[in-house]
Amino acid sequence: MKKSQKIAPPPAFAAAAHVKTKAVRQAFVETANAQPESFWKELARAIPFTKPFDKVLEWNCPQARWFVNGKLNVSAACLDKHVKAGQGNRVALMWEGEPIDGAVETRRITYAELLDQVSRLANALKKLDVRAGDRVAIYMPLVPETVAAMLACARIGAVHTVIFGGFSSQAISDRLIDSGAKVILTATGTYRKGQWLDLKKVVDEALDKGGHDVEHVVVFSREASRSAPLMPGRDLAWSKLVEAESAECAPAELDSEHPLFILYTSGTTGKPKGLFHTQAGYLLWAHWTTRWLFDLKPDDIYWCTADCGWITGHTYVTYGPLSNGATVFLYEGAPNFPDVSRFWSMIERHKISILYTAPTAIRNFMRFGDEPVKKHDLKSLRLLGSVGEPINPEAWLWYHDVVGGGRCPVVDTWWQTETGGAMIAPFPGTMSLKPGSAMRALPGIEAEIVNAETAEPVKKGEKGVLVIRKPWPSMARGIWGDPVRFEQTYWKTKPAFEGTYVTADLAEADDDGDIWIEGRMDDVLNVSGHRIGSAEVESALVGHPLIAEAAAVGIPDAVKGQAIAVFITLTEAAQAELGSGRLGIDGLKMEARDYVAKEIGALARPDVVRTAKALPKTRSGKIMRRLLRELASTGKITGDTTTLEDFSAEASLGSED
Repeated sequence: MKKSQKIAPPPAFAAAAHVKTKAVRQAFVETANAQPESFWKELARAIPFTKPFDKVLEWNCPQARWFVNGKLNVSAACLDKHVKAGQGNRVALMWEGEPIDGAVETRRITYAELLDQVSRLANALKKLDVRAGDRVAIYMPLVPETVAAMLACARIGAVHTVIFGGFSSQAISDRLIDSGAKVILTATGTYRKGQWLDLKKVVDEALDKGGHDVEHVVVFSREASRSAPLMPGRDLAWSKLVEAESAECAPAELDSEHPLFILYTSGTTGKPKGLFHTQAGYLLWAHWTTRWLFDLKPDDIYWCTADCGWITGHTYVTYGPLSNGATVFLYEGAPNFPDVSRFWSMIERHKISILYTAPTAIRNFMRFGDEPVKKHDLKSLRLLGSVGEPINPEAWLWYHDVVGGGRCPVVDTWWQTETGGAMIAPFPGTMSLKPGSAMRALPGIEAEIVNAETAEPVKKGEKGVLVIRKPWPSMARGIWGDPVRFEQTYWKTKPAFEGTYVTADLAEADDDGDIWIEGRMDDVLNVSGHRIGSAEVESALVGHPLIAEAAAVGIPDAVKGQAIAVFITLTEAAQAELGSGRLGIDGLKMEARDYVAKEIGALARPDVVRTAKALPKTRSGKIMRRLLRELASTGKITGDTTTLEDFSAEASLGSED
């Protein structure tokens, strides 16, 4: 990794940024370290509490109570606040559907209109006997109504659990049972890669499995020409139910620690893990990190490409941007439909100024070269963001130079579902950025890299486990219904780590103290006793001009303990090379092995190289390495694939070539 390279923010950007200098940022950090309660109390002034809190924090590891006895409503903080301030005509949501049949389907919804929709849906939920504390499942496409559904639940104190719209009926069933959801909000279907996906059918299959508490299914009609069967007494048409309700719904006054949502993480096996977040602390961190990291301005058109079924879609599509009064862009479908220029054409058409997406998406676009990007006018962009997994320097630089035209800071963010919001990221106007580094912990976040056994800090340049030493407002409050599992998974993993949040991510700090995320601990390769991060091998591979994407996994080896197996996808240039006969597939594999050895060392030379048309990944952009590990070790995939974005990717892995 090119750890010595630094790219300064453009002077004009830094001069106009909310946080303009390194000194201002450092003052934030020093205040947070010396006077943490005063620091958090000052930030809490941005949250419209209806009853002031008595105390900033009560901490009895792992139980945290932030802004004790304060009262608020998150929906009101995202909507009513702006409407009352005279911003009701400001566009809250801009949306584009996937199909392009001569015309593009678009919608614009103002803050006043969104408040109207949210209030009507909230009243409808109350008519269905949904009360504060009841759980509501949301299995929807990425349409404005999904955001409205989340906010409607928040308005009455119902706890929403958004289920990614690509999950199977079994995955839905598991989540409905675990959460005890009373109502599920869904849609007739959605479009993905030109195909119509019948979401209502999947919900019906999930409910047919039994064991749940669902009393009603509310069905949104995504398209007038397509309907779905409604079961009498259980199913209700969204339009008829909602349009009959009043547009006036007073927001419930809720305690700071009242649950806001449950979000299930995709574990490898066993029961789904439903992490839940609460009101005030989560909103505070969502609000401020959105403002700081994306430097939001009133005229920005902000696009986070995540689905609302993931934590990024909660924090940086919904609650963070809307609490800041931003204009949020939503896109329903696939990034490469009908062609690989779709993202860039939307940025050009809608004059999007901030783009926040996953490294996997960036590397996917890289494989098609610069031309699809350069044929569109992207001058509206002023800031780029990266989320979901470590971004390799080559992808960072391509993103910065080709997509951003060399004028847009790239804000690489590290965080997790458990953290609720970004924890390590640069303030884009205050520091020179290093391609591939998430840079520094944010003010108020005490991050440290420690030895995996002793929990003692490691030296600069050494890999270790990333931990968080102190509680923070947006931290998950627990695993729904399983407090023991929460404690043992995160806070009491080993005696040496007791009272410390263990992220299970591997990282190192360079000589400047900037942090480089190396991937998950379970993605660490232990070759002949030497620990090698999967991200390090992958970064080396994608530096090869013919390799577009790469995933590295460990497989059992009688001599080394673990051997390295890599899966790669190729650029279009590679296909031409192979087609010309200049380079055969075996030659390319040998080049890939030698390239890694040159970049990292002979110890990291892959033992197995396999090519694929696509790598299996979730819709949030994370490569599903556990599937690749299973395939490389056993020759087949039997594990859970419910979070897989495209099952054809799984099929493409079957051949050695």
